[in-house]
Amino acid sequence: MAIAKQNRLSVKLLRVVLLSACLVGLVLSFAQIVYDAYSADEAIDTSAYAMLAMVRDPAIQAVYSLDKEMASQVVEGLFENNSIRYAAIGHPDEPMLAEKSRPLIDTPYRWLTDKIFNQERTYKVNLFGRLPYSEYYGDLVITIDTARSGSEFVNRSIIIFTSGLLRAFAMATVLYLIYTWLLTKPLTRIIDNLSRINPDQPGQKKIPMLPGNENNELGLWIQTANQLLDSIDRNNTKRQKAEAHVLRLAQYDFLTGLPNRVMLQKELQQILQDASTHNKSVAVLCCGIDDFKGVNEQFTYKVGDHILMALADRLRNQHHKVKAVGRLGGDQFAIIQDEIDQPYEAAELAQQVLSDLEEPFVINNIPISIRSTMGITLYPEDGNNPEKLLQKAEQTMTLAKTRSQNRFQFYIASVDTEMRVRRQLEKDLQKALENEELHLVYQPQVSYLTGRVAGAEALIRWIHPDKGFISPDLFIPLAEKSNTIIDIGEWVLNQACHQLNNWHQQGFDDFRIAVNLSAVQLRHEKIESLIADTIQKNSIPPHCLELEVTETGIMEDLSMAAAKLNSIKRSGVMIAIDDFGTGYSSLSYLKKLPFDKIKIDKSFVQDVLEDEENATIVRAIIQLSKSLNLSVIAEGVETVEQEAYIIEQGCQEGQGYYYSKPVSEEQFQQFIKKNYKAA
Repeated sequence: MAIAKQNRLSVKLLRVVLLSACLVGLVLSFAQIVYDAYSADEAIDTSAYAMLAMVRDPAIQAVYSLDKEMASQVVEGLFENNSIRYAAIGHPDEPMLAEKSRPLIDTPYRWLTDKIFNQERTYKVNLFGRLPYSEYYGDLVITIDTARSGSEFVNRSIIIFTSGLLRAFAMATVLYLIYTWLLTKPLTRIIDNLSRINPDQPGQKKIPMLPGNENNELGLWIQTANQLLDSIDRNNTKRQKAEAHVLRLAQYDFLTGLPNRVMLQKELQQILQDASTHNKSVAVLCCGIDDFKGVNEQFTYKVGDHILMALADRLRNQHHKVKAVGRLGGDQFAIIQDEIDQPYEAAELAQQVLSDLEEPFVINNIPISIRSTMGITLYPEDGNNPEKLLQKAEQTMTLAKTRSQNRFQFYIASVDTEMRVRRQLEKDLQKALENEELHLVYQPQVSYLTGRVAGAEALIRWIHPDKGFISPDLFIPLAEKSNTIIDIGEWVLNQACHQLNNWHQQGFDDFRIAVNLSAVQLRHEKIESLIADTIQKNSIPPHCLELEVTETGIMEDLSMAAAKLNSIKRSGVMIAIDDFGTGYSSLSYLKKLPFDKIKIDKSFVQDVLEDEENATIVRAIIQLSKSLNLSVIAEGVETVEQEAYIIEQGCQEGQGYYYSKPVSEEQFQQFIKKNYKAA
């Protein structure tokens, strides 16, 4: 790799050295010239006083004897020196005995030297007689023209300046040659050797040691560089393997080894192009495991990973016309079927996959059965690009799960419409609180010990301005998904506590109110302070507020739920577990969490007289509550026979349509007044 001449280090160094040498030469020369000027100035004075001393005696004799001829001779003798411009002998109060002058000398440097030494300089010596009388006779005066001394000074300065620069240039040249010989040339050789090294295989060719530099910095640099090249060469293979691994991670799922979504879309793009060329159809099947979260909670996440890997192997080994299989994420997989002529071929594949997945997976010698649901889209009917087809297949699978499970469903236009309706509801829900579209209703909770109403559960209702009543089963999941549940939950809590305060002021001092607390609210960082502030603001006894959490909600993160509930419990509120018996591991966490009450899910209560299995579950829950010293309430009580049965089993409270459906504040107030009168 050649370096341009102007960019070479030696050339840059030469510039720097020459500039530095010139500056040093200029400074030293200037200092020497200044010193020479000072010396020349003193030399003028010394020369003048020497001349005065030399002619002093003849001048005294001439002025003493008033000998003009002798005085003229003395003056003429002084004028032998070309620098004397004026000379005189005589008494200052009398005419001069002898005097002489001549014009200033014209020199080319006069404009400069006059500023340094002055144009002319006058010197005087007094003439006295001999001792012991020492009589004053007059003065000897001379004026020196400084032009000649100045010219000599300028000539010397030129020599000093020129010689100084020449010495500086000579020294710079020597230093440059030394540097070039000792450093620039070796560096050039090193660069030449470096340019011959193959970047892909840096360890094959080493930089040769330069003779004479084994023990200096260059030698150390060469040794270090060779060691570095060896290290780079050793790690080159590791780097290439790492890059290949990273590339595989970017294209394939780490757990199952199947193509990930990005890679699958690329494969599907090519499959669609081929299908378009041959005028064939393509089916995209999205397969999702039903309630895979429950499988993880029941058998641990490690077992869940093994199930996903085994499921991936089953999908790979399908005997139908499967072109590609990939993992979309979580428990969702995609199967691409090409070269199909009729939709029933995709249906046959879907049914075959569902049947294969019903065979139990044996993990750690434990047979585990799962079920799955599939959504199917067809090219070109449902879309003409991979992203659209995969998206619609996922949407279809998701909606199929909400209706029933363990089946397949083809994409239809209503699926897209339903998705759009759900997205619009999400947007409307964000403004529902602001527009005062939400309100609370209250369902009484009856104590079997007193026969009176013990409290109420506050339930939220949404009356949409266009669509009318929206079921909580629809909008609560939407609120949790968009985090709107945080603001809605705060509003519900405040409204319910405010209403409870009103009832207490009306004389129902022992009344309590139950409020549902979603899993999203439970995870909120300020939920403890929100509950404490709401209790204080509405001036209600903490034990009269009952917070209901669902079993499935707390099982998403049991350790977090335990920490949050224990923190909330310190405020003095009551905590109930709602929908008990519908989840997994129901018995394992009851002692870990600060529950005060268990709420039997209505699905067990409604069939308790007809279904012996449900009756067994109800009895077991009640007995479990007694053993753990927890109160128990049954929801969904609709008949007197159901009430009689659960009372006989030891249930302490009930809630359901048998007593009252959820009603407005005014209707509930009438209900409790009537109930209290009857008691």
